[in-house]
Amino acid sequence: MKNIAVVCGGYSKEEVISIQSAEQIMEAIDKTKYKVFSVIISKDSWSVKTESGLIPIDKNDFSFSNDDIKIVFDAVFMAIHGTPGEDGKLQSYFEMLNIPVTTSNSFVSALTFNKYACKAFLQNFGVLSANAYLLRKGEKYEADDIEEEVGLPMFVKPNSGGSSFGVTKVKRSEDIIPAIEKAFAEDDEIIIEEFIEGGEFTCGVFCSENENIVLPLTEIVSKTEFFDFEAKYKGLSDEITPARLDNDQTNECQELSYDIYKLLNCSGIVRIDYLLRDDQFYFMEANTVPGMSKESIVPQQVRAYGMSVTEFYTLLIEDAISRLGEGLI
Repeated sequence: MKNIAVVCGGYSKEEVISIQSAEQIMEAIDKTKYKVFSVIISKDSWSVKTESGLIPIDKNDFSFSNDDIKIVFDAVFMAIHGTPGEDGKLQSYFEMLNIPVTTSNSFVSALTFNKYACKAFLQNFGVLSANAYLLRKGEKYEADDIEEEVGLPMFVKPNSGGSSFGVTKVKRSEDIIPAIEKAFAEDDEIIIEEFIEGGEFTCGVFCSENENIVLPLTEIVSKTEFFDFEAKYKGLSDEITPARLDNDQTNECQELSYDIYKLLNCSGIVRIDYLLRDDQFYFMEANTVPGMSKESIVPQQVRAYGMSVTEFYTLLIEDAISRLGEGLI
């Protein structure tokens, strides 16, 4: 039986979401095929949760010893949202150790985690996205210049990060600087985007050597100003799967999602977010470690596709192991 580490925690405010995702993943993974361990990573410690308590992880080879028995892992199911599990840092570590991971590789993870860089890369291939302005901590800026370039309303958000921490929808000129300061509290780079008024949609994609799965779309109807933390995790949104789109729009978004997945050279399950304005889909971001908690979207899409979450997780694990065996990680 293969040993699987469900790695959770992390160094960002998304830690709480990561723990929730890991709990659901642990519950759903097929126990007849895998022995599952919860590995909690923080800045202070790496440890595996056992019946006898927390046992430190040996970072030399990502193993641990229990009752004088050394246990190594056959694969890692990544459940850390944000750094260091979604930005390529842990992927690099596991690549050096030749341990399969259920995500994209270190380079792709780093690229997709950087919102501005990812948008710029995809624009080379004609993928539409909101007009954006990049600002780094310490750089001089004029709020008037930003407003002139981006317009109002605008979104100010950390360039790297998720779960809508540090994000502000700015409607008035006098609110630009406070929003910038709020975003800089989360990241050293921020991205300022034009507001695109339209519906919000998201699509999960998983491709392996044997099959390509483009999941049904989800339509997000937020009860707050935008799809913020409260809307995402406290029930203040309606998530409609399949989305209320006609067949042509659905097919267009699914085909675009597949193309983006391939252009970025993604692996594992990736959720790609869009805004729809005037019958055109505008790329927002690609989530290479999407949430897997009870409130999360991908499990909804998997069930709507006609597959159990347990079956889907088996696909992710076996794909990761297969990619390592073929030298694709």
